[in-house]
Amino acid sequence: MTAPATSGAAAETILRVSGLRTQFGAEVIHDNLELTIERGEILGIVGGSGSGKSVLLRAMVGLIRPAAGQITVLGKDITALNDAARAALQKRIGVLFQDGALFSSQTVAQNIMLPLAEHTDLPPALRLEIAELKINMVGLPPDAANKYPSELSGGMRKRAGLARALALDPEILFLDEPTAGLDPIGAAAFDQLIGELRQALNLTVIMVTHDLDSLGAICDRIAVLLDKRVKVGTMQSLRQDTEPWIHEYFHGPRARAALDHIAGVDDQR
Repeated sequence: MTAPATSGAAAETILRVSGLRTQFGAEVIHDNLELTIERGEILGIVGGSGSGKSVLLRAMVGLIRPAAGQITVLGKDITALNDAARAALQKRIGVLFQDGALFSSQTVAQNIMLPLAEHTDLPPALRLEIAELKINMVGLPPDAANKYPSELSGGMRKRAGLARALALDPEILFLDEPTAGLDPIGAAAFDQLIGELRQALNLTVIMVTHDLDSLGAICDRIAVLLDKRVKVGTMQSLRQDTEPWIHEYFHGPRARAALDHIAGVDDQR
């Protein structure tokens, strides 16, 4: 696993969730949830079905308004921002949703240029140049620029969605199940790409994932959603946790296979 970008320096809190309560009608998803994320780290978010992983991610990016609590992103309380301030903050955040969320009627380049057109006054030629740069940055071939999402493989669509998430050079990157649906080779390549981009761009990455290989390969810490709150630790510390769900998750057959795979990769380095 690559060392976090903040290694050797005083940790800077880049996102803080305090006393978070989210609910839909009478159903409470999170209650008094606390979470702190440091600049430059990769944090994985896991939890059982219905634990509210994606709901937490959407709350942190400002797409869901919590019933109570505070979410501070880059020093701004996103629950208290006006429209102009929220738009300014959104420019500093990139989001990759599980399906890529690309517009099917537009080419890859056009998809990437959308946030540039919305948030900047750059001329079209420069927007296209930036889109081509992002396409190269995520490892797509140049001819992907003029292709439509339906013409891409699942892995290429993920990378195209990532390129769009990076269009505005964000400081924080949110990923929702980034390796879902990818074969093991494609998933490992995507993990490697995220680790390299974190280092090259000094990104902070927050990713919802079920992929134990990803958790062990690139995540500095893991946040486990449990009983409407969160417990945070490293892969090693959480494997020592005696709470039944956590113990089963990190000691089950898939966890053992992931750890064996990671150990094998480390041995080859």
